[in-house]
Amino acid sequence: MNIKNFRIISILEGISYLVILGITMPLKYMADQHGPNQYVGMMHGILFILYVLMAVALKNRQNWSAPTLGIILLCSIIPFGTFWMDRKYLRA
Repeated sequence: MNIKNFRIISILEGISYLVILGITMPLKYMADQHGPNQYVGMMHGILFILYVLMAVALKNRQNWSAPTLGIILLCSIIPFGTFWMDRKYLRA
């Protein structure tokens, strides 16, 4: 596991979150189409779990403090947070 893989997962997690908020949730509630939300929601759930597991696993390898890890984890639940986190903490 390395930082490059974590960056990929974090970007994909951020994109899936925005797709859910901007596309599949409106389809579900305004057009009564539940299918897209189920598929994207499942993918987002898997990416979210990978994001959290990889962040915790990389904490010691990257010498992140507990507050830094907390910010990185918090960014996964804020829209556009993973993109900001990538720029602030992951780009070398």
